[in-house]
Amino acid sequence: MKQSKGIFYVLMAAILFSIGGLCIKVIPWSPLAINGARNLISVIIIGIYLKIIHHKIIVNPPVIFGAVCMTGVTSFYCIANKLTTAANTIVLQFTAPIFAIFFMWLFFKERPKKVDITTCIAVFAGILCFFVDGLSAGNIAGDGVAILSGVCYAGVFLMNSFEKSDSLSSIFIGQAMSAATCIWFVFGETDFGATAMGGILALGIFQLAFAYIFMAKGLNEVPPVTASLTTAIEPVLNPILVAVFYHEMISPLSFVGAVIVVVSVVIYNVGKAK
Repeated sequence: MKQSKGIFYVLMAAILFSIGGLCIKVIPWSPLAINGARNLISVIIIGIYLKIIHHKIIVNPPVIFGAVCMTGVTSFYCIANKLTTAANTIVLQFTAPIFAIFFMWLFFKERPKKVDITTCIAVFAGILCFFVDGLSAGNIAGDGVAILSGVCYAGVFLMNSFEKSDSLSSIFIGQAMSAATCIWFVFGETDFGATAMGGILALGIFQLAFAYIFMAKGLNEVPPVTASLTTAIEPVLNPILVAVFYHEMISPLSFVGAVIVVVSVVIYNVGKAK
């Protein structure tokens, strides 16, 4: 029952995360301005939530590690969405479990097994499809930034894995750092119409604040592998929403890469869960 509740929380987080690609595409702002504004809204909401539940902010090396990963994933995700397709961004970010293998070896001396190495090879084959396609479509920079987002996302999944870690503190501090460093870019924007403001509110309230509250609650109940498996719905929903409402389609080669990445990661996580 406890794990079922945790899976539900992570699933809700993934559904809310999936609106990010569409909202970032329709907001006529620079990616750093979007990131600053949405993080400012989110950190206010999460701060109120922490006050309500009487949760004290903890500051220590594991928390700061999670905060830096949090800052990286929000910033790189926004930038990548403006430089490449939403599908490329979210699928390449979904490589996070593969980078988590490296982090587990680096921090916990958990050596990768044959299945880990095989999955990494498969995933990097999928990534190669994106980069070959990016060279011809001019999206190579965006695809590279999306990979960096995946590296940081791996750290987010590990926020509760270290001794004396606290995911809520990492989320709050990380979003505060993003808001403080990026909010100044908003002053360079001129379009504050309904589309821009509606998108920013949706990102700040739902795609960041509520989503990461759900994620933190979920990570308290389920292990990182189960959490990463549950978020597999995001790279499916995200490009569908963008295709339906923004009419941005994924190229055939990138589609092949997406299938390779998503299927490889899901099969790997199912095997680990068993």
